[in-house]
Amino acid sequence: MTIQLLDAEGRRHQHAEYDPLVDDLDAGAVREMYRDMVLTRAFDAQATSLQRQGELGLWPPSLGQEGAQVGSAHALRPKDFVFPSYREHGVAQVRGMELPKLLALFRGTRHGGWDPHEHNFHLYSIVIGSHTLHAVGYAMGVQRDGDVGTGDQDRDRAVVTYFGDGATSQGDVNEALVFAASNNAPVVFFVQNNQWAISVPAATQSPVPLATRGTGFGIPSVRVDGNDVLACYAVARQALERARSGGGPTFIEAVTYRLGAHTTSDDPSRYREREEEERWAGKDPIARLRAYLESEHLADEEFFGAVEQEADELATATRDRCRELVAGPTVEMFDNVYQAPHPLVAAERADFLAYEESFTDGGDA
Repeated sequence: MTIQLLDAEGRRHQHAEYDPLVDDLDAGAVREMYRDMVLTRAFDAQATSLQRQGELGLWPPSLGQEGAQVGSAHALRPKDFVFPSYREHGVAQVRGMELPKLLALFRGTRHGGWDPHEHNFHLYSIVIGSHTLHAVGYAMGVQRDGDVGTGDQDRDRAVVTYFGDGATSQGDVNEALVFAASNNAPVVFFVQNNQWAISVPAATQSPVPLATRGTGFGIPSVRVDGNDVLACYAVARQALERARSGGGPTFIEAVTYRLGAHTTSDDPSRYREREEEERWAGKDPIARLRAYLESEHLADEEFFGAVEQEADELATATRDRCRELVAGPTVEMFDNVYQAPHPLVAAERADFLAYEESFTDGGDA
């Protein structure tokens, strides 16, 4: 069963288990979800254009996946920690990131581009699925620190890791599921099933719903309409509350669709049909929530106009910030390898500095 609270036309459907998890969302909270989705899409479109103009080396579009990301991220508390893959631009928006900071990695000016502890949002992970192990390890640390199941909302915290359907076939992800289940770790596995692992359809990877993979490890699992921002919020909220209270991990499969290319180096017209794309475009998460806001009289044209204006301003700022990005000193790659100073890293740093200096005027090389 796939959990859905808003259908493709924006009509609200009742669900006995999940209704209580969204009933306390006021109009302002729902409008904020809409705003976050629109801003994410505007930023993503501008980043895609910047890559086409030669300003970025690569870009992974999130077009169509805003509902899954924004809905789930709104269920997070400030002390929860996020381990994203490389497409979670909507989660970054909700966590309070300055979205142009995401561009440094793809412009090649930084190895990361932001401080993960500033918003409890880790650096993007390009290696498919590797970060799920990092997330489980961090969650086990939270558990050992005693910050789970105390009943103190200011102390209890959880971890969430985002990845795609293709990553579920990676060994790292399956190992992470083993560790999470065995240790009852406070971590939520949030899979965005966007139907295509580059050019491989989800049905080729698994003849059954991906959510059943979590069940196979003994982890409570749920399948949700990933284009329904309210349903994604509800299932993520339930999973995060379980994790914080000591109930262990949850596996969520959000069924969504990648409307754009896998990355800007990909041509999806070579492996999928236009009819499929058009069918999924009719399930757009932003249009769906707007229809709901309008039908319930929760937002007016002044609100929608203000959001569009803010989106235009973000697009302009994104262009300007991108072109201002310059590379820092290459030696900074050694600065944050470990939390504390490490003699081996210090020696490698010194060797690298000596190597670089050998290329200056008067050097031996």
